[in-house]
Amino acid sequence: MAVGKSVIGHQLAQQLGVPFVDTDAVIVEHHGTIADIFVGRGEHAFREIEARTVGRVIEEAAGSGAVISLGGGAVLDSGTQQILAGCTVVYLECDAATVAERIARNTGRPLLAGDGMARWEALFAARRPVYERLADITVDVRSGTVAEIALHLEERLRDHAALKEEVQK
Repeated sequence: MAVGKSVIGHQLAQQLGVPFVDTDAVIVEHHGTIADIFVGRGEHAFREIEARTVGRVIEEAAGSGAVISLGGGAVLDSGTQQILAGCTVVYLECDAATVAERIARNTGRPLLAGDGMARWEALFAARRPVYERLADITVDVRSGTVAEIALHLEERLRDHAALKEEVQK
């Protein structure tokens, strides 16, 4: 959450010449704001919507090479984890100090209501093992411009694809 998934993903997709899909944006388009879903229907309902959306987006994007940005909690769903096993998963690694300023500017994060940074740190501590386990590639996003990070990520993706190809031979 708040590590730059959408902006870095969009930049990477442009560089690669492939579609970019932000699952949070798809949810908002079809179901209303995430904050409204949390308030009106609860986190459990949001997570169900999110899991269905992620599955549909990945299925629709199959073979396109699309860059897909998932919400920070999407990977907690076991069905989503199974779907991601067939994808190249990138974990954008960041720390609390880097995220703090971004969170302060954005009040539309329902899971961070109240003491935002303490809540972010608790969520991150719980989610980090899942991110690390699912990730094929980890990229530190604490420094560098969006363009620099996306270029580095593109290189890592190419290296990963080449390694996968070698292993399959």
